[in-house]
Amino acid sequence: MPNRLSMDKTQGITQLFASGMSQRQIARALGIDRKSVARELRRSEAKGTTDGKAPTGSVPSEAIAPKGAKAPTGSEEYPPDGLTTLGSCLVTQDAEGTGTITKKSSSRSQCAQFHKLIVTKLDSGLDAQRIYQDLVRDHDFPGKYYSVRRYVQKLGQRVTDPVRRIESVPGEELQVDYGMGAKCKDHTGKYRKTYLFRCVLSHSRKGYTEAVTRLTTESFIRSLENAFRAFGGVTKTVVFDNAKSVVKQADWHDPELNPKIIAFCKHYGIAIVPTRPRTPQHKGKVERGVDYAQENAIKAMSFESVALQNAHLANWEKTVADTRIHGTTKKHVGKQFEEIEKPSLGSLPMEYFPCFEEGIRKVSRDGHIEVKGGFYSVPPEYLGSEVWVRWNDKTVRILNHRQESIAFHQRCEKGKFHTLKEHVPPTKINSIERGAQYLLHKVKLIGPNSNRWAQGTLAQRGVHGMRALQGLLSLTRKYDSQAIEHACDTALRSGSYTSRTVRKLLEHGGSRQQTMEFMDEHPVIRSTFEYGNFFKKAITQE
Repeated sequence: MPNRLSMDKTQGITQLFASGMSQRQIARALGIDRKSVARELRRSEAKGTTDGKAPTGSVPSEAIAPKGAKAPTGSEEYPPDGLTTLGSCLVTQDAEGTGTITKKSSSRSQCAQFHKLIVTKLDSGLDAQRIYQDLVRDHDFPGKYYSVRRYVQKLGQRVTDPVRRIESVPGEELQVDYGMGAKCKDHTGKYRKTYLFRCVLSHSRKGYTEAVTRLTTESFIRSLENAFRAFGGVTKTVVFDNAKSVVKQADWHDPELNPKIIAFCKHYGIAIVPTRPRTPQHKGKVERGVDYAQENAIKAMSFESVALQNAHLANWEKTVADTRIHGTTKKHVGKQFEEIEKPSLGSLPMEYFPCFEEGIRKVSRDGHIEVKGGFYSVPPEYLGSEVWVRWNDKTVRILNHRQESIAFHQRCEKGKFHTLKEHVPPTKINSIERGAQYLLHKVKLIGPNSNRWAQGTLAQRGVHGMRALQGLLSLTRKYDSQAIEHACDTALRSGSYTSRTVRKLLEHGGSRQQTMEFMDEHPVIRSTFEYGNFFKKAITQE
């Protein structure tokens, strides 16, 4: 089926043919194919709308608008000075009433007046979508996005498709981003730059804004935690970019998050979802939210302190940002949050996320790691390995590569060691460390005389007597228990409580530990001669 011509061209063909123009002239004047002209004339004849030809080169007076006349409602004014539009042509009427037809020039784009600005933005790397947004926001551009898109295409630039808009259910998503904040004075009175932390709930567009001085992991956690407390709940997911404070290794399919961020997510029961690298449109709601806060809240302002800037931002959120009708949702931001999204947020934990520092440490050969000048023990199986450590001003927690806690210490002073008993191998614990009761228990196994002598030694000499008990136990490797019992009885009756006395008594009269000699012959043992005959017979048979 052939394409139908527009109404103005069908009327133009009929009127121009009635004025005496040939089909070829009409096709050239209206910029259409001659076959289309012939087809339209045949259709007009069938309807009986063509009733003869006017003189060649003329246009009937009823087809030409009078000078200064207004066009019908919804169309442009008729051109002045006897000009009128006829399809895509201009018809000029002379003094004798003859119409001269010329082709009408194409309409001027609404973007033409912003040509220099559009070229500048294209040179800055902005796409047609962003240019359109800037024109609407800064210059009240009345046109549509596609008019900007077509204009940029004519300039030879590549235009991407518009970003797909995805809406979220209440309580589902929070988008986070940073921007430049207003300058604030530091403790020396000098103005310093600040950064604007801004997060937006994706459903209601309720926001939270905070000024910070550093872009660290700790700062991100504290700002996000303050936002949750301000909202009165948590979302299921938090969308952020791949900043080093949050993501150790950017990867769209399997990003590696900072261990402290992982602990924070577990504490609040949320999931932080990094965007695709270099794809800010994945968090488009907060991208515009940062611009809005910068332009509406703090533009051309400075503050005496960061605290004053944050107080100003909190008041701005309450009195300005929450009271607006959002341009996309067409709903009151504050009411939408209170009535719809806030009841859908997850509950907050009772305690804040603990503030701590963290880092990697290598376990030294003595089984300790160093943190801020203090030394802390680690289980012996981690000797020479690297462990992850988290500490604050009170505690030190040591974790393995799976982020599982393997040791917990109280902070100690610089140069001091904090060693847990379970971290010392049994082979490295001597008898004195085990205590007097341990030594007495082992001496008791020798005999009652040795036990009485040991108890008397501790009673007479106190802690120093523990070495004497160690000396007594060492004698069991050389002498039997009966000799040691006899020597301890003699020393006990003489009132001597030194291991040296017991050793002298054993050397001069104690029997040594007996050893059994190997027997060459016995009724149950075969002689070596029989084994020799056995091997000879076996070899002969082979």
